Amino acid sequence: MTDALVHIIDDDAAMRDSLVFLLDTAGFRVTASASAAEFLRTVPDPRLGCIVTDIRMPDMTGLELIKVLRAGGHAYPVVVITGHGDVPLAVEAMKAGVIDFIEKPFDDEALLDAIRIAFRVRNDQADASPERQAIRARLDDLSPRERDVLGGVVAGKPNKIIANDLGISPRTVEVYRANLMTKMGAGSLSELVRMALVAGY
Repeated sequence: MTDALVHIIDDDAAMRDSLVFLLDTAGFRVTASASAAEFLRTVPDPRLGCIVTDIRMPDMTGLELIKVLRAGGHAYPVVVITGHGDVPLAVEAMKAGVIDFIEKPFDDEALLDAIRIAFRVRNDQADASPERQAIRARLDDLSPRERDVLGGVVAGKPNKIIANDLGISPRTVEVYRANLMTKMGAGSLSELVRMALVAGY
């Protein structure tokens, strides 16, 4: 068992209950809130725990919650849950200091790993994390053009815009993106973006 406290924030009751069950079974202490506003009203101690929040919620999104917490000086490690179409929002959240994002549908172990990393990786410790070091080593192996394309992908630009920015054809961008996925060991575009952001790219 662990004393680690995880705050679940999700407006979907079924997802909330599922996450509470999963984390309870894994030995975490858990609180659950149906909205960001509810969490902000009832949070017991702003210095404790890790947050797992959906990115899209009514009234206040997960991203808006993160900005409110950061503005208040609260340095919770945060993991966001995102749908496929929400990846640009998740990227923005990563830039706001989120530890990781998990794309739906997700594997239970992937979420548990992200939460464990969130507790372990804080402030200066983040630079020393084995995952970040491994990803940075892969980034170092990219060619300058591959890095240019990765920059466009992380910025959320479509192939056509990246091609225009770099003066190459969209088909060439597709080839570079495929090479990036292979070299980085990414199984999806969102995973590629997540890796780049985890490494501080």
